[in-house]
Amino acid sequence: MTDSSPPKKPLSDSTEIILESISDGVFTVDHEWRVTSFNRAAEEITGIPREEALGKRCCEVFRASTCESECALRHTLDSGQPIINKSVFIVDAEGERIPISLSTALLKDEAGKIVGGVETFRDLSLEEELRREIEQRHELGDIISRSASMEKLFQILPQVARSDAAVVIEGETGTGKELLARAVHELSSRQEGPFLAVNCGALPDTLLESELFGYEAGAFTGADKDKPGRFALADGGTLFLDEIGDISAAMQVRLLRVLQEKTFDPLGATRSVPTNVRIIAATNKPLAELVEEGKFRQDLYYRINVVRLELPPLRERKEDIPILVERFIRQNNRTRQNKTVEGITPEAMNLLMSYDYPGNIRELENSIEHAFVLCQSPWIDQPCLPEALREFHQTRLQTTPITLRDSVEEAEGRAILQALEQSGGNRQKAAELLGMHKSTLFRKVRALGLRLPPSDGRRKSPRP
Repeated sequence: MTDSSPPKKPLSDSTEIILESISDGVFTVDHEWRVTSFNRAAEEITGIPREEALGKRCCEVFRASTCESECALRHTLDSGQPIINKSVFIVDAEGERIPISLSTALLKDEAGKIVGGVETFRDLSLEEELRREIEQRHELGDIISRSASMEKLFQILPQVARSDAAVVIEGETGTGKELLARAVHELSSRQEGPFLAVNCGALPDTLLESELFGYEAGAFTGADKDKPGRFALADGGTLFLDEIGDISAAMQVRLLRVLQEKTFDPLGATRSVPTNVRIIAATNKPLAELVEEGKFRQDLYYRINVVRLELPPLRERKEDIPILVERFIRQNNRTRQNKTVEGITPEAMNLLMSYDYPGNIRELENSIEHAFVLCQSPWIDQPCLPEALREFHQTRLQTTPITLRDSVEEAEGRAILQALEQSGGNRQKAAELLGMHKSTLFRKVRALGLRLPPSDGRRKSPRP
């Protein structure tokens, strides 16, 4: 195939020296999307030698999360509008995903004719690592929180995990009881053993019995071979009994015997089998009240309730909503290859903060996934969120007068994001535009629950 594109004019010596010395990756493409230049930093960030990149289509070189549907360079070449500090992932030569911040512009020759496009990109791996390090101060296993009530839980959990005592976790549906149970298991001496979960409320007695204790061949019609139960499969590990408050009186008796004697009887067995499992039970109903009502055996209650942990509902720890939203946005960005969301608008965050979440964290997670499905821009706005949240917010607005503080905070949030956009993500310049000190800017960002762009407009040394 003959090459019909105009010959590439060599860069001047001074331009080439500048491009080779900066820490940002820079490459250019022609109208056929072939890479026409590729600087040293681009080689270091991607791990791809310049000789391999030149002449290839840029999507073959970078394999970015936006190449197929939201190509930044295509947008710039089609519209003439540059893109500044867009966060995406690329795949390096070893197949690893690297977070980058990119900017695009038109490439013109000396006569002003458009001959292609230019893209600069910055490796955000260090920033991502620092962000994870900061976030880990508020993490335990897969649980993340900044609330005072959860901080107390974080402090005692390692001690609870080190013991082998039975644990009861109480909390509303969707608060993350299984995540907390997993955290206890992973911090315990049983972490190398299995962690198995059974939803006791979802199974009738006959099925729950065979699920927990298993059966031997011939125990009933259709039992052609032995089937081990969860007590056998979880040996040496942890067995999580979810919604234990829903089990029948007969099943409570069987479970009590297992906990007392450390043995169980599979259906159809002629002798008991020893068991070595740690029991963590969970319920969305206060067990103490069920005992008082005669719906739960007192002796079983005291057997499993050696340590009681309570997970507060999301409406009582709304300070966790911004960091949870950030986590769910990152998770969806990783799993949805054809869509990248940079953050959430102050108006949408205000809506999320005002909702009471009867479904707790699970409902918040579903709300962000819903927004990813509907969102057509890089920022989640109110129309992207579920209708139930918007209706709740509207009802509250009609019944609760808007305070001057609410109006001021909303205006401040918009002003901060606008200043960051104008400054290309540079925090210092944004603070100067707003007439405040940089530390004041960060304090307001935290108070308003804003999620800033990942780039701060400063250069860093290239990776060694």
